[in-house]
Amino acid sequence: MDTDDDKVFKALADASRRQILDRLHIKGGLTLAELCENHDMSRQAVSKHLVLLEAANLVVTIRRGREKLHYLNPVPINDIYMRWIGKFEQPQVQALFNLKQALKEINHDET
Repeated sequence: MDTDDDKVFKALADASRRQILDRLHIKGGLTLAELCENHDMSRQAVSKHLVLLEAANLVVTIRRGREKLHYLNPVPINDIYMRWIGKFEQPQVQALFNLKQALKEINHDET
């Protein structure tokens, strides 16, 4: 059984789905027809990608009359960042801070 993180990673693994997310990041509230514009995919293919993105909670939809509007949900991506990237980034940030402090001390001692 896939966890929420597994669904997000699987959804992000496909370039076409990342392209859809990029478009929704630029402008949210797009319809299926608008998402199909400038794509080399059929309407059905885009629709299938949207189903996977919705299952991963990366895209949320709101119905407005007969239209279904699609929006990027950045929360799962942020969760991935915090769990998998942020904790690995901290040591590098700390090392840069320490280097900056050491350089300040060297410059201060030289004056």
